[in-house]
Amino acid sequence: MSLFYKEFTNDEEVVNAIGSIKAKGVNEDTIYVVTHDDDRTKRIADNADANTPGGFATKAKNIFNKKGDELRDQFQHLGFTASEAETLEEKLDEGKVIVVVKDAPAGFAL
Repeated sequence: MSLFYKEFTNDEEVVNAIGSIKAKGVNEDTIYVVTHDDDRTKRIADNADANTPGGFATKAKNIFNKKGDELRDQFQHLGFTASEAETLEEKLDEGKVIVVVKDAPAGFAL
């Protein structure tokens, strides 16, 4: 099992991709949506029946951090290295949506 991610530019593509991921037998508890905007993240996750990263402890820890710091922390919490988290956060700055699958099956592709 490994960490898998893919970036998207369109919310509808994300919802369709998550449907495809689930159709491949991936447990929905391991599928996460991350965007630069909390409302957009929640809306997409609700529409796709996916998760958002972080819980109460992560949110409390990041209450005084800037948004970029919070997002990098969320990526690291999902299992990415600090360098990978930095790169992914930059993608979010460009308006991208990142879908993450924790514990993706070997050879998983989308």
